[in-house]
Amino acid sequence: MKKIFVMASSGGNLYHLGGSSPDQLMRELNTQVKEAGFIIEGAQFIATDASMDALKKNTKARLLEWNQEKEQLTLVLEDSLEAVNEKAKEIDQKVAQSIYEGNIDGVIAMSADPKGANKFAAKSTAEKKIPLVGTGGTSMAAFGSLGAHIISQSGTTGTSNKTRAIGFVTSLSKHWDVKYRPVLNEKQNKNDLSSRSKKMNFRSIMTSSLPAFISLAIILALSKIPGLEKVEDIFDLLIAALPVVIAVIAARQIADLDEISIVAGVVAGVMATDSGILGGLLAGIYAGYLVPALFSLCTKWRFPTTTVNIVAGGLGGLLPGLAVYFILGPIALKAGNLIRNTIESMIDFNPIAAGTLAGLLIWPAILAGIYHAAILPIVILEMEKTGNSFLGSVDMVGLVMVAAGINLANIIFPKKRGESAAAAPSFLINIGFGTFVESAYPFMFASKLVFIGALLSSGIGGMIVGLYDLRGTAYVPSFIAPFLSNHTPRFIIAMIASLLASFIFTASANKLETTQSNKKLARFFKMR
Repeated sequence: MKKIFVMASSGGNLYHLGGSSPDQLMRELNTQVKEAGFIIEGAQFIATDASMDALKKNTKARLLEWNQEKEQLTLVLEDSLEAVNEKAKEIDQKVAQSIYEGNIDGVIAMSADPKGANKFAAKSTAEKKIPLVGTGGTSMAAFGSLGAHIISQSGTTGTSNKTRAIGFVTSLSKHWDVKYRPVLNEKQNKNDLSSRSKKMNFRSIMTSSLPAFISLAIILALSKIPGLEKVEDIFDLLIAALPVVIAVIAARQIADLDEISIVAGVVAGVMATDSGILGGLLAGIYAGYLVPALFSLCTKWRFPTTTVNIVAGGLGGLLPGLAVYFILGPIALKAGNLIRNTIESMIDFNPIAAGTLAGLLIWPAILAGIYHAAILPIVILEMEKTGNSFLGSVDMVGLVMVAAGINLANIIFPKKRGESAAAAPSFLINIGFGTFVESAYPFMFASKLVFIGALLSSGIGGMIVGLYDLRGTAYVPSFIAPFLSNHTPRFIIAMIASLLASFIFTASANKLETTQSNKKLARFFKMR
């Protein structure tokens, strides 16, 4: 097992790119080192509260060492920078001796000080020709002047804790001919095709982008207020930005390379703005796969880390963006329009039937896990053009209000002791935040009558949505939802109708089942 020593400081430019958080920096480095089968034998880290480009000798600093057992940095001394540097020199001599004795196989340097705090260790590293990787222009130049065996070096511009760590370990692994696959996400074991496929989750991408669409609905509502007509310009601006939001989220979730994947997502998304959110989705997905591939390729070719980031983030976003702009964009735009037109055709054919059917099916859909995978993306597609949605109305009326009605019935007419206390916070969350419909599950699963009542109540709400051709959204406070719809008074009617229906169904079911239970108990005691 190769043993590695880390010489580091908060640095100048490094301070703004991860050096200000030594624990996070070392944790990311340790993750990659372990993945390659190496071990961090020790570390000497001088941490300051500001960039070292503008520090004085009396500036407060901390000297940190690596605790191999706990796999974390531990505090050695906290004092002025001058005092910390003096203490570091004492430890530096011990490190140098360890290197001379052959206990260290490789060195990672990040804004180290080969002429000061790391003077002896740097000298022994150069004399023993131990492979050295690192960042920091001035620092690495000083190592070079000592004749150190530098196998990879770069500045810190454009890097992050993750990309630097991957670059270091890739170079050392290649030098020692050790097989290594970077860990891009600690929850995923390997940076292979299968693990990245698992991270391409349409449900997660759509759910994560929902706040942007809620913002769109809010802007639409504000534009209807007299005197705020100019807000419509912001509405158009937000619509144009939606593909960018989707692309960034998709690229970030799949690539998981911090700022690089975000930059690539932005570049790809901007070029997909004329292709709608489906175009943005495609651009983001392709960027998410291309960025790690380019990053890995450039690292193997031993490009400087800054250049690796520029290539991966720049080309990783540019190439998918161009593909969508010239080839896939028109197809994606037509697909989105087809989905919206199909929904509109169904509503135009028989709006009451369409609304009722949507209301009856939305509970089975969410229980079967279909809602987030199919219905939510359609809601978002609808909102992309108008700022609100037919299915979004059914969501608020058929799910949120029905769940609130079930909770309210169990507050006022509970079937068992304790149910009232459990239902109260759930009711407040549904009313106050327009979410947490899952709170109704225990009551629905415990009673077939309540379950049937929920379906019928949702159907009633959906019928009214279809009757009035309502458009709206969920995931907002219920008292705000009507103002984000296309017709506030009628939306209120639909919400109240489904809430009262589910309340009546649930209260009646509770009363009936409680009466039947009491009769059974009475017969039991008579038999006794």
